[in-house]
Amino acid sequence: MNRTHDGRHCDELMDALAAFRASCPVTHRWGAELARRLGGGARLLVAGNGGSAAQAQHLTAELVGRYRDDRPPFSALALHADTSSTTAIANDYGVQEVFARQTCAHGRPGDVLVLLSTSGASANLLAAAAEARRIGMSVWALTGPAPNPLEAACDEALCVDAPASATVQELHLVAVHMICEAFDQACEQGVAVAGRYANPGEPAVEGAL
Repeated sequence: MNRTHDGRHCDELMDALAAFRASCPVTHRWGAELARRLGGGARLLVAGNGGSAAQAQHLTAELVGRYRDDRPPFSALALHADTSSTTAIANDYGVQEVFARQTCAHGRPGDVLVLLSTSGASANLLAAAAEARRIGMSVWALTGPAPNPLEAACDEALCVDAPASATVQELHLVAVHMICEAFDQACEQGVAVAGRYANPGEPAVEGAL
């Protein structure tokens, strides 16, 4: 393929996206599992640094708000979005603890922590992963190329094989949308029901899965 400078970014994204299609079963499974967990009263915690923070917060916005169609809101918190807590913790305990301490405060057994990192080596995310696993949370990660430390520290990781951080972030957004799509499909099928509504206007059935 003849790759000009102007089109190189798009060409690299297309190559990475073609390989990323193999991750579809993972994003579908994560979305369905999130629907089951959050529908049962668990919560999602997410975190990232820089551009990955924006991608993480995109995920929580889709779950608390909506992705496409109207449905009940679900509990999802972006840890980096609490600027008072993050700056206080960084000042008193160090930057490495900004997410671990919030995970300790908000996380419960059965909750899910999703961490986004292009490098897979951010110390504050690794500390959060360790704290979440100590609590009994499930820890998933979206990272750049494998192997990397965050992949090894989590229960599951979806690693994007792309050389540029920008391309990794773009495919993380694709993954976020695919997770949300699977989440909504699970809700429509009645997976998320405890204390919620499987569909708008339809009462939830206690104990249903």
